Amino acid sequence: MKNFSTCIWLDDQAEELFNFYQGVFKNAKRLRSSNYTEASSKMAGRPVGSLMTLEFEIEGQEFMALNGGPMFKPNPSISFTICCQTAAEVDELFNKLSEGGQVMMPADTYPFSERFGWVCDKYGVNWQINAVPDNSSAKLVPTLMFVGAVAGRAEEAMKHYTSIFANSKIVSITRYEEGEWDKPGYVKHATFELNGERFMAQDSGGPHAFSFNEGISFIINCKTQEEVNDFWTKLCDGGRPSQCGWLTDKFGVSWQIVPTVLADMMADGDPERYERVVNALMQMTKLDIAALKAAYDHGAFDDSMRFAGGYEDFVLVLHAERFQIEGQSVQIGQCQADFFNVADCS
Repeated sequence: MKNFSTCIWLDDQAEELFNFYQGVFKNAKRLRSSNYTEASSKMAGRPVGSLMTLEFEIEGQEFMALNGGPMFKPNPSISFTICCQTAAEVDELFNKLSEGGQVMMPADTYPFSERFGWVCDKYGVNWQINAVPDNSSAKLVPTLMFVGAVAGRAEEAMKHYTSIFANSKIVSITRYEEGEWDKPGYVKHATFELNGERFMAQDSGGPHAFSFNEGISFIINCKTQEEVNDFWTKLCDGGRPSQCGWLTDKFGVSWQIVPTVLADMMADGDPERYERVVNALMQMTKLDIAALKAAYDHGAFDDSMRFAGGYEDFVLVLHAERFQIEGQSVQIGQCQADFFNVADCS
């Protein structure tokens, strides 16, 4: 499992999207999937037992397709740059990805590239396909475009992100100059690394009918609760929290802060444990590993923490040291009350 993966929000098209990408990319493989439980289907309005998430890999980049419904759609603010060895490879991928989609920039020669094309595929995912013959880094790179209210803040965002993650740096920045087609000083193209993984960024000051949203989000895979807490606090600063480990940072980019142990719990195969973990997950803002493990191991989260009003009204998460009440082992110490749908950035 990599440090980061990318979530694509879809409306019941996850399986179809993956099958399409399998026909486009030579190195695409399915990893794992999960279905809607009774609790998650109620919250999302999706059928019980239907496909919820499908995780897959393309050219070493991990993705999760989420059948979340019609609320959000991917848009060009976050695209994926494909670094190709030849112009012929650019044309091949461009033609396949543009099937049923929309051409944003035709595959052609541009001042910045021997061969480049930009396409929005039929699922709304954007691809910048570029001939980079001497490329020795990642084949597929997430690319952020800072537009609208955050236009001109690409460099600020890169400095912010590289201060949060270890083994991170800004690799290169090219800026617009006088007489070029955007504001002088804006980032024309930049490359940066977060925990050793490659990202790209650019500013665009033109009129755009889109901005960052939950249609594309980045998943941060955390080994410990300390990592979850640290990334949550730093990325939530100036932004806003959401449910199930999601947050939006101060630039509008969406992130999911997820403990790696959750994937093991979800892949367990025991339907009762799976249901209990999902029940617990659905009630959280910042994810709590101890509470998830309690639900997984003993059902503590969805049995002993039930209140008369039901989960939708109140959930109590208990952490830290154990003690006993009438022979029953209980975890307590710091007590945190998380109300459904109430922002808590602590």
